[in-house]
Amino acid sequence: MKIFLLTLGVCMGCLGLSAQKRAFYEIKVYHVSKTEQVAQVDEYLKNTYLPALHATGVSKVGVFHHIANDTAADKRIFVFIPLKSFGHAEKIEDLLVKNASIRSSAYWNTAFNQSPYTRTETILLKAFPLMPGWKAPSLSGNKTERIFELRSYESANERLYRKKVEMFNEGGEIALFDRLGFNAVFYGEVIAGSRMPNLMYMTSFNNRKERDEHWAAFSADPEWKKLSAMEEYKNTVQKNDTMLLNPTEFSEL
Repeated sequence: MKIFLLTLGVCMGCLGLSAQKRAFYEIKVYHVSKTEQVAQVDEYLKNTYLPALHATGVSKVGVFHHIANDTAADKRIFVFIPLKSFGHAEKIEDLLVKNASIRSSAYWNTAFNQSPYTRTETILLKAFPLMPGWKAPSLSGNKTERIFELRSYESANERLYRKKVEMFNEGGEIALFDRLGFNAVFYGEVIAGSRMPNLMYMTSFNNRKERDEHWAAFSADPEWKKLSAMEEYKNTVQKNDTMLLNPTEFSEL
């Protein structure tokens, strides 16, 4: 049985001061099934979509391929878009539909039986209090070898989800990631998406070896062992979806 909840009349002023101080993000996911579609979506993103986003006030955009794209049936492309405000997401959609370059692109004008993707997915996030804005990673390695790790932590209910968010903030998990040099891009509460209640965050590394070494250090850290053993934070994550990504050559992150 599916339950649908429709909430009307949300007042932006009711969001309070935290809405002004904490950033909002959009993650757009393109689900494609063929290698040719990956190339078609990439061409559109690079030459049409990103310039249109910049025209709406978006500073930098991250575009990533899932590392399993070569063999997976679902070849995902992730686009990370830092928003200027909650309402900016709506403004982007309105402006993009009216954008002449987008409306004249081959991507926009594909036939019904030649879609460049299987489906698209949009996730909206609100930044965590202790990292209220995103940060461009400080990486020195070859761009083709860089690893961006996007994680989604799903909880069994809203109560446990809130405890996991608390664990990152007041509990000290963000501080631990920072101390161990995980080079976080963002931490965010998902406020609209298909896997709620869940949070998502992205860390970055120069290469796969560095990524594995960081996680080994994290698992062995006494502070993590103490934090993860606390009764109040047990069973707060029902599912951990870890996605290892490579930046495209035109990604701005």
